[in-house]
Amino acid sequence: MADNARAKKLADLIREVVAQKLQRGIKDPRLGSHVTITDTRVTGDLREATVFYTVYGDDEDRAGAAAGLESAKGILRSEVGKAAGVKFTPTLTFVADALPENAKTIEDLLDKARASDAKVREASSGATYAGDADPYRKPGDEDEDTTA
Repeated sequence: MADNARAKKLADLIREVVAQKLQRGIKDPRLGSHVTITDTRVTGDLREATVFYTVYGDDEDRAGAAAGLESAKGILRSEVGKAAGVKFTPTLTFVADALPENAKTIEDLLDKARASDAKVREASSGATYAGDADPYRKPGDEDEDTTA
């Protein structure tokens, strides 16, 4: 079992090598310049690596990029093996990163909250206090209450 620092270094190396090879070495038109490698994770035994990617475009571009990455998996793994110099080159698994969809969902929720805050601010703009502006008793107020 390898230590976490070694797995992290290997993950960083895999991310760099895969991104570089996608940019310069692979001539697949499905993998144009719109594929971005976002993260890489390696298991503790350094046998399997998961590469997370995002694709700029619509669903058709995403499906094409997934097929292109799957077909280029062997070339990418051999490049990682050359660069890493480890006894066993990890197998690569490509997973579409859900980060952009999650960010979009969060932005939508924040927009709803801003709209709700604006409605509350608008409704309370002309409002006044139901009682006194300062509802707390002061030391001099006790004498007035007992005499009345």
